[in-house]
Amino acid sequence: MTLAESAPIQEADLHIGAPLHAFLTEEALPGSGVDPDHFFARLSELLHDFGARNAEFLEVRETIQAAIDRWHRERSGQPHDADAYRPFLEELGYLVPQGPAFEIGTTNVDPEIALVPGPQLVVPIMNARYAINAANARWGSLYDAVYGTDVLGDSPTPGPYDPARGDRVIAFARAYLDDVAPLASGSHVGSTSYAVVDGAVVVTTADGSTTGLANPAQFAAFDGSADAPTALLLRQNGLGIDLRFDADHPVGSADAAHMSDIILESAMTAIMDCEDSVAAVDAEDKALAYHNWLGLMSGTLTEEVQKGDSSFTRSLAADRTYTGADGEPVLLPGRAVMLVRNVGHLMTTPAVLDRNGNEVYEGLLDAMVTTLCAMHDLQRTDASNSRSGSVYVVKPKMHGPDEVAFTNEIFGFVEETLGLPANTVKLGIMDEERRTTVNLAECIRAAKDRVAFINTGFLDRTGDEIHTSMQAGPMVPKSEMKAQPWISAYEDWNVDVGLACGLRGKAQIGKGMWAAPDLMANMLEQKIGHPQSGANCAWVPSPTAATLHATHYHRVDVLAVQEGLAGSARASLDDILTIPTAPIDTDWSAVAVQRELDNNAQGILGYVVRWVDAGVGCSKVPDINDVGLMEDRATCRISSQHMANWLHHGIVSTDQVEETFERMAVTVDAQNAGDPTYVPMAPGYDGHAFRAAKALVLSGVEQPSGYTEPLLHAHRRELKGS
Repeated sequence: MTLAESAPIQEADLHIGAPLHAFLTEEALPGSGVDPDHFFARLSELLHDFGARNAEFLEVRETIQAAIDRWHRERSGQPHDADAYRPFLEELGYLVPQGPAFEIGTTNVDPEIALVPGPQLVVPIMNARYAINAANARWGSLYDAVYGTDVLGDSPTPGPYDPARGDRVIAFARAYLDDVAPLASGSHVGSTSYAVVDGAVVVTTADGSTTGLANPAQFAAFDGSADAPTALLLRQNGLGIDLRFDADHPVGSADAAHMSDIILESAMTAIMDCEDSVAAVDAEDKALAYHNWLGLMSGTLTEEVQKGDSSFTRSLAADRTYTGADGEPVLLPGRAVMLVRNVGHLMTTPAVLDRNGNEVYEGLLDAMVTTLCAMHDLQRTDASNSRSGSVYVVKPKMHGPDEVAFTNEIFGFVEETLGLPANTVKLGIMDEERRTTVNLAECIRAAKDRVAFINTGFLDRTGDEIHTSMQAGPMVPKSEMKAQPWISAYEDWNVDVGLACGLRGKAQIGKGMWAAPDLMANMLEQKIGHPQSGANCAWVPSPTAATLHATHYHRVDVLAVQEGLAGSARASLDDILTIPTAPIDTDWSAVAVQRELDNNAQGILGYVVRWVDAGVGCSKVPDINDVGLMEDRATCRISSQHMANWLHHGIVSTDQVEETFERMAVTVDAQNAGDPTYVPMAPGYDGHAFRAAKALVLSGVEQPSGYTEPLLHAHRRELKGS
C-alpha cells in the first residue's frame, strides 16, 4: 500500500490523509516552534467552529442569488429597470451602506509590495520548476527577452545564435537605455566604454567624447573594478537596470563597450497559487502544494531539470552583491517577494475529514497550513522572503465585506494559534466577484489593518457578472464584453477606491493577466496601460513577460500617477451595475452564434482535458486559431457561464451545444496529437474530461456562483480513484 492509499490518521478529532499528515509531522511542524498536539487541537477548532460559520456564508450567497433570480424572472421580456434595480439590491443587503472615509493601517509591508511598482507573476504552486523560476524572475535578461520573442516584429528561427538578430537586439536595448537612462550628451548606441569615476558613471560615446548620466542619481552601484566594471546598476522608478560587461562573452566580445547583457529587475512579487491554476483534489495533491510552498519559505526547494542529454538542479537564486557609489557593500534581493494564494470559501477537501466524517473547508485548511509553512521564512536569519516579517496571503472569491471580515477573523485565529503577532498575515483581496466590487471600500475596511493588496480579475469577474444576472437575459458575445460600460468602470473603480482607502505607499493595487505568452509585441504595446491607470502591479504569464513588462514601469512613474489620481472619481456605481445583456431586439445571426459556441467549447475542452486527465491546472492551451493562451479556471468559468446563459435563454439548443462539443473535441484531439500521454476524447465522447466539460455548460445555471471547481474536482477525483 502506498502512502497515498493509506488510511487517514487521527489527530485530535480529525482524520487527516496520510500524505498530508506525513508532511505536517515530518516537514512543516519540525523547526516551527509549534507543538504538534497544540497545532492539531487548534486546527480542529478552526475547521469545526469556523467551518460551521463558513457554511452559513455560503447559504447567504444562495439566498441572495435566488432573490436576484426572482427579481429578473418577474421582469422577463421587459427592458432593464435600472432605477428600481439599485434600491432592490440595497434592500436585499447586496449593496451595503458606505461608511465614513478611512485609510488602511497596514504596517510592516515589504517595499516590493508597498513602494516599488512592478510586474507580478502568478504560477501553480504544484509545479516546483515553475515556482522556482517565478521566484528567480526578480532579475531577467532584456537581451534574451527581446531575442527570443516577437518584440522585434518577428520571432527567432530555431537553431544557433544569429548574430544579425543579435545586432538588432542590441540596437533595441541601447535605444531603450537612451529613453530610460539617457546620457547628459550623446547616446548609449555605439558607446565604447563605461567606468566609475569619483562615484559617478563616465561613458565614452561613439565619437570618442566622454559624458555622464543625464540624471547622475540613477547610478546606484557597480561590480568589479571602478575603471573596468563587470556591472553597473542604475535605477529608474525604484527598479534596477543592471548593465553587464564581459569581453569573453559571445555577445560582449563583439560589442565595442563589451556590454554582454542588460539585466532588468523584473518580477518584484510572485503569487504562488494554491487555487485557480492547480488541480489539487485530495491529500496527496495538497501535501505536494504545501511541500513546495514550505520549500520556497525555507529556501530549500530544488528541482531536477532535464534538457536533452543533460540534467541540472534548479534552486532559488542567491542575493546579489555590488559596491555602492560610496564604496560601501550593497546587497540586493535575488528573488521576488512571494505571496501565496489560498482557495476561496466554497470548496471542501477530502484531505481532512471532521469528527463526523465530512470533508472540511479547504480555505480554512489553507489558512493554517500555508501560514505555518511561512513561519520557516520568518525564523530564518539568512536571505528570506519577507524582510519586514510578514506573511502574504491572497484570498480569492470573497463575496462582500462580511466574508472579508470572516477571513480577517480566520487569520487572527491562525496567528494566535501559531504565536504570531497580530496582523503578521497580510491579506490580498481579489476584486473578482460583483458583490465585492460594488462594496469594495467596505471590504477593505473589514480588514483595514491587514490589507496589502487588491486586484482586479476580468475573467472571474465576468463569470460572476454573467451568473449573478443569469436570469436578466442573454449576454452579449464574449468579444463584445470588454466594450461594455461595467468593465472599464470596474477597472477604474478598483484603483479609485484603493487610493481613497489609503493604499498608496502601503499596498498593491493590481491589474490582471496578459493571457497570450507568445504575443509579446502586443503585450509591450498594450500592457503599459496598466501602470498608466495607476496600478502598481499587474500580472504576467512568464519570467520573460515580466522582464518586458518591467520596461513599462521604467517609463511610467506609477506613484506619481497615483498622486495625480488621488481624490478623483472616474467610475460610477451605476455603470458598474449596468448588466451586459444583449438588446431585446438583437438579430441573432446563426453564423455568429455558432462561431461563438465553437470558440467557447474549444477553449473549455482544451483546458478541461488537461485538468481532469493530467491534473494540470494552468497551461498554455491553443485556442481555435492555434494561438496559445494561458488558461485556468477563471477562463473556463467565463466560457462555460456564457454558453450556459445562451442555452438558458434559447439562443442555442441542447442539441446544438452537444454537437458543438463533439465537433470541437475532434479539433482539440488534433491539437494534442503530438502528446504521447494524451487520451483522445473522440470518438467515444464518454471520458471524464469530455463529460466534465459538457456538464459545466449543461449544469452551468445550477453551479454555485458559476464556479467550475465542484464539477472538475468530482471528475478528477473519480478518475484518480481518490
